Amino acid sequence: MYLEQQKKLASDVLAFLREKYQIELANVVIEQPPKVEMGEFALPLAFELAKRLRKAPRKIAEEIVAALPLPEGFEKLEVAGAGYINARLKRDLAARALASEETIGVSDHADEGAANVSGKILVEHTSINPNKAAHIGHLRNAILGDTFVRLLRAAGHAVDVQNYIDNTGVQVADVVVGFLYLEKKSKQDIIELITSTPRFDFYCWDLYARASRWYEEDKENLKVRLEALDAIENGDNDMASAAELISSAVLRRHLETMDRLDIEYDFLPRESEILRLHFWDAAFQQLKEKGVLYFENEGKNKGCWVMKRPTQAKIIDPTLSPKDGERMGHPDSEEKNSGPDEDAKVIVRSNGTVGYVGKDIAYHLWKFGLLGLDFGYRKFYRYPNQHEVWISTEHGEPDHPHFGSVAAIYNVIDSRQADPQNTVIEALRLLGYTEQAAHYTHFSYEMVALTPRCAMELGYDVSEEDRAKSYIEVSGRKGFGVKADDLLDALIAAAKKEVDSRHPELNDEERASISGQIAIGALRYFMLKFTKQSVIAFDFKEALAFEGETGPYAQYAVVRASNIFRKAGVDPERALANQVDYARYFADESGTEIWELWLLAGKTSFVIEQCIATTEPAFAAKHAFQLAQQFNNFYHRHHILTEADEGRKKFLLATAAVVRRELIRILGVMGITVPPVM
Repeated sequence: MYLEQQKKLASDVLAFLREKYQIELANVVIEQPPKVEMGEFALPLAFELAKRLRKAPRKIAEEIVAALPLPEGFEKLEVAGAGYINARLKRDLAARALASEETIGVSDHADEGAANVSGKILVEHTSINPNKAAHIGHLRNAILGDTFVRLLRAAGHAVDVQNYIDNTGVQVADVVVGFLYLEKKSKQDIIELITSTPRFDFYCWDLYARASRWYEEDKENLKVRLEALDAIENGDNDMASAAELISSAVLRRHLETMDRLDIEYDFLPRESEILRLHFWDAAFQQLKEKGVLYFENEGKNKGCWVMKRPTQAKIIDPTLSPKDGERMGHPDSEEKNSGPDEDAKVIVRSNGTVGYVGKDIAYHLWKFGLLGLDFGYRKFYRYPNQHEVWISTEHGEPDHPHFGSVAAIYNVIDSRQADPQNTVIEALRLLGYTEQAAHYTHFSYEMVALTPRCAMELGYDVSEEDRAKSYIEVSGRKGFGVKADDLLDALIAAAKKEVDSRHPELNDEERASISGQIAIGALRYFMLKFTKQSVIAFDFKEALAFEGETGPYAQYAVVRASNIFRKAGVDPERALANQVDYARYFADESGTEIWELWLLAGKTSFVIEQCIATTEPAFAAKHAFQLAQQFNNFYHRHHILTEADEGRKKFLLATAAVVRRELIRILGVMGITVPPVM
């Protein structure tokens, strides 16, 4: 309701300015007054027009208010302060529209939204190296990405979800080395281990840490890593075969882990096919023909193919280690500039091997349908709901969905990858694909750590020094970290203790289901409530709290609203369909307070659009919390079930019903479901 009325107001104002003043503006800034008594919208328009019209802002505001036809659904326009124009809605009409999920006089905005494009949008997220179990940091990426997919779909966009799999990188090579050199296992041994080990990814977690220590014990051992990397990239050998077995088995476990959070993918493009289907060769040809790359004949980069970049694309901190240059964990130190004065990016090394960024340029040309090549596709995994996940292959199945050739891209990749991401965008621009470059968004976020209390609760030995810190960083190479499944298991166990004590009358299956909903709601909300650029220090107690800004708090508000209708013997949808005298009850002594709750409930679509425009899902979490908080205040102030005035009772029930519906809706785009009881 709020978004539709805001757009209606903006459209009418733009048309008026065009007609009265012959002024064309791209958009109209619309704010919210500090108090709802002043109206629902505030336009600082007159201040922007003052210089053009050479009049005082208040004089301009008065002219506009006097001459602008009142937009449909609005009660009044009035001048405020030095030149603001405040707009008041007809509250009863707005409430009826919100109750019936209709809009008042809204023009078609179907083509507006993400990146101002119409067409399929691709969101790439998770992208875990398939060498060990997923950890808590991967959960932030996956939850952010999945929530953004839900937001886009809620706004009416067609979305493909992709999970890039680096199955030829150094992390996979390290685990292969661990199996073949440290554990002396044959291919058949690995197959049997995969078959007999339910959590094979956990086994690989420990082996990966052991392999890392083995390299540290003797630097000569690093030669084995390089041999393994070369063999895996070339394919058709024992090491490549072992890598395929291990990475595929770990990948299946990753999909199972994410499915616990109701996170799904459509397509799993693998680096092995980018190499073997000659994606890079096709991209390399384009880059050379259009002069994006040049061969360096002297200096530090002699013998390399490099890309000249503008000054602003340089790496800000040249002292970062190779590990900091990973894209979801793929170190490639030769791709970094060595000093702040250099503006060239090495794409092909002097030994002829292409670096990660080069392969990523090829991959993104494919994403936009600009490469002239395609993957082979085969079915890889089927979710319990029968949704099929496809994976890349060299020779695939003839009938498959169409992937790629999208209108816009969002890559959910951590903030350390800003430089490689910017390089790919710049390569697209230099190739002449400026529109595609403009629709390529690096959805950047910061890391996840643990509070010392959380680390101790998970069984880690935390030193006195670390106990004094606000958070402790995790390290997969060192084996210090929280596996995603362990975290989920611990959260569910903690939630179940509470559910068991509160609802002993329920059977084991019911209590287990409710515990899972609470735990997953707690985790997803905790990962979303912080802005993307905030470092998260995860804490069990804070995440699972039933009070404060948490998932369980928002879930409980819905349960509380549902209990009202259960006790009243009224269906919530029926309560919204009832004839209610909204004008009368919004005008009484509590009318403004309740109208604020309706107004907030009516902002769900506005918040969804805000989340998309800013690539910031934290706005959705904030909206859910504020809506739950205001509803709880309403619940304590108004005794709905004992209300004697039948008309007012219907009004209060409609209020509870609309808030319940919008809370379920905003939690849904956050991937949070609501249990029957708490």
